[in-house]
Amino acid sequence: MAQFIIEGGHKLHGEIVPQGAKNEALEVLSAVLLTAEPVIMRNVPDILDVNNLINLLSKMGVKVMRIGGKDYQFQADKLDMEFLNSDEFVQRCSALRGSILTLGPLLGRFHKACVAKPGGDQIGRRRLDTHFIGIQELGAKFTHNAARGVYEIDAQELKGKYMLLDEASVTGTANIIMTAVLAEGTTTIYNAACEPYIQQLCKMLNRMGAKISGIASNLLTIEGVKELHGCEHTILPDMIEVGSFIGMAVMTGSELTIKNVSYENLGIIPSMFRRLGVKMELRGDDLYIPEQEHYEVESFMDGSIMSFADAPWPGLTPDLLSVILVVATQAKGSVLIHQKMFESRLFFVDKLIDMGAQIILCDPHRAVVIGHDNQFKLRGSRMSSPDIRAGIALLIAAMSAKGTSVISNIEQIDRGYEDIEGRLNALGAKIQRV
Repeated sequence: MAQFIIEGGHKLHGEIVPQGAKNEALEVLSAVLLTAEPVIMRNVPDILDVNNLINLLSKMGVKVMRIGGKDYQFQADKLDMEFLNSDEFVQRCSALRGSILTLGPLLGRFHKACVAKPGGDQIGRRRLDTHFIGIQELGAKFTHNAARGVYEIDAQELKGKYMLLDEASVTGTANIIMTAVLAEGTTTIYNAACEPYIQQLCKMLNRMGAKISGIASNLLTIEGVKELHGCEHTILPDMIEVGSFIGMAVMTGSELTIKNVSYENLGIIPSMFRRLGVKMELRGDDLYIPEQEHYEVESFMDGSIMSFADAPWPGLTPDLLSVILVVATQAKGSVLIHQKMFESRLFFVDKLIDMGAQIILCDPHRAVVIGHDNQFKLRGSRMSSPDIRAGIALLIAAMSAKGTSVISNIEQIDRGYEDIEGRLNALGAKIQRV
């Protein structure tokens, strides 16, 4: 198990380019299974979760060719159907949460699939009901094989229909879309997720020959087609990494330029940081974060305490609440953080409290942060990363802290952030991997 040793208190300076979006990559890479023709994918992030999915696709029989830099060509013309029924496939899927996104393409094109409970972050219950119910609505039949711990799914007759999702699940919506594009008839999905990742998936599928309308809304209409074709697709910059870099600049009192952020796809993220008092400038498609020693939290118009709560797009993504919480520890003022969508994502705050942060954990979903206004620096500590987003939040805290910190289980951070220590050290950070 690897660790980061972080010498805190070093300012960053320069420019940094965000990687391709992890969550989008997992969706669009799975979509290559929908066609036998070559698909060219650009700006693929070199991170653990994405690399594991690429390896899984290769084991499934997809031809994978790196064509330079972060660009790949995939061709799923001859899949190994025996491997898809093997225990090795089940084990690999169990270790990778993104593997669930192969379910829709396999059912849509090959009419059968085998799915195990996927792995990933330990952030509480992450149910798959939305995936399963939506796919069942299209005609798939599930059989639970208790001996192997898997669901065997048969989808010989997929037919489009109207459905109202019980929650706007991003991966659930993606799976239903990828099942429906090759189904007979028209599928209407109401309460669909409409994150930029879903928009990108739909645009890519349309270039492949799908007929999807209502993109960017929560009401999608999908007219089934007989087959899909190859295409080229470029993955957006990762909005979560952009938000993480904003947090790093602010917490270390640094001047930083984040390049090519695709600002129109950041949604509410910049304004949420501005509510914390963070200054930033949009320069073309770059975000410039000036050096600032103090930043003051806004209050609501009635004078009540500022609160941040996650919500489906275009609300605040839950993946940035951990970063916002850390930034709030050095703001002037108090903030209520309300994590609604996951059950255990706030349990990492005990590590911040050990570092000297003033945080009251009200319950598994709510925490009150009383900012230090940089009058008292966090102190270095030893800690472990429980998930990707808590891991990067702890790294930000350690970079701003007085003294040396050690973060273990950094494989969790590697799942979502590409060569993070190398890129940050190039800006002036002092992070060592051991």
